[in-house]
Amino acid sequence: MKNTAISSCLGVVAVAALASVSPSETQAQATAASAAGAARSVYVRPSDAEIKRRLTKIQYSVTQRDDTELPFRNVYNDNKAAGIYVDIVSGEPLFSSLDKYDSGTGWPSFTRPLEKANIKTTTDRKLGYVRVEVRSRHADSHLGHLFDDGPRPTGLRYCMNSAALRFIPVAKLEAEGYGRYLALFKSVKQAK
Repeated sequence: MKNTAISSCLGVVAVAALASVSPSETQAQATAASAAGAARSVYVRPSDAEIKRRLTKIQYSVTQRDDTELPFRNVYNDNKAAGIYVDIVSGEPLFSSLDKYDSGTGWPSFTRPLEKANIKTTTDRKLGYVRVEVRSRHADSHLGHLFDDGPRPTGLRYCMNSAALRFIPVAKLEAEGYGRYLALFKSVKQAK
């Protein structure tokens, strides 16, 4: 099952992604993610020159060329911290750690989007069969793919590329302009 899920998610792998991801590239990805800037109330796609300037090679390849990063060798697959994931290009809120789970595929997977309005799906036939591609609505970044083999309650698996995302921990939500999501994490804390 895991091998099928991995090959389903893998799709077209960027040549740049086939090389081992070094700790310095992971650090560069985190640095580029931080440089992406704070959240905006209006999410827009920057110019291609600005996107190229801000992103690492793998981030650009994934978000702009629809490539896929290597499984298990990406920054957010094993991230268990509480917070939200936003589009690396525009900052639009996409997913919450509250909906993240270990799918065993090697990519961060979520049962549902945080803001459904910031997600769009398209038909992907690049591998010779039909898949559902997930893109961000405002930046039109390639994020990953959607599958119907996820856990309850949705039965969905949003299989995303870490390179398309920027993680914002709960402690930084307010400072980064995403304070409206703090209540989600407070209600979970109170329920425990």
